[in-house]
Amino acid sequence: MTFAARLRSILATEGRLCVGIDPHGALLDAWGLPRDATGLREFGLRTVDAVAGRAGIVKPQVAFFERYGSAGFAALEETIAAARAAGIFVIADVKRGDIGSTVDAYGDAWLQPGSPLEADAMTAYAYQGLGSLSGVLSRAAEWGKGVIVVTATSNPEALATQTAVRADGRTVAAALVDEVRELPGTGGLVLGATIELADFGVTPDSLGDVPILAPGFGAQGAHLGDLARVFGTASPNVAVHLSRELLAAGPDGLPAAIARVQDELRGIA
Repeated sequence: MTFAARLRSILATEGRLCVGIDPHGALLDAWGLPRDATGLREFGLRTVDAVAGRAGIVKPQVAFFERYGSAGFAALEETIAAARAAGIFVIADVKRGDIGSTVDAYGDAWLQPGSPLEADAMTAYAYQGLGSLSGVLSRAAEWGKGVIVVTATSNPEALATQTAVRADGRTVAAALVDEVRELPGTGGLVLGATIELADFGVTPDSLGDVPILAPGFGAQGAHLGDLARVFGTASPNVAVHLSRELLAAGPDGLPAAIARVQDELRGIA
């Protein structure tokens, strides 16, 4: 089964919630955990325990782990391994992008079966052209993994680049949508929930059945009720990412917070 088919199946059967694993320093404090690799490990494993059986997807934000060096990566390895052992789909939020053997090595690190950091999918940048990710995409196809391409985001600094009009008349974002749609089940899109797709030259119908990772819900301002308005016909393919809003419930309150959001999402078309 391709990455796209796997993720769509999870969204349909286990719900559309994607739980972020983002061990901000303030959250470590609130959970009573130290701001070190030991705290990261405990935070990650407790989050996985809360998600197991309640949601089908987690997204560790790698930056919060790698800032602690090798010990942080060790905590991340344990967190990813625990999630995958529990049958949870893992999106490594690494946002890597480069060309040639360098970007290929990123694919090996995050997608190759048996890698210490093996995830089910990784986020990536393609501003050097989607062809710059060809090696990663071919690896993903071989291993049944996914590459979720940053396409349209809410940060104002990205607007000029993502809405720039190419010689063919399409925006950069719209061109990425078209190119990812042509991939054989290996690609996905990062589309912020706080944006208006039309501002980026994109329509819900143009998204087809490509899986979408949508950050921006909760603390960043988008509401779950905005899902259908923003994504329209593509809503069933959207993994709704929530992090701080859930994690603020603490380790004891997190299971109930996840269940509450899942119930709310089930009531949204």
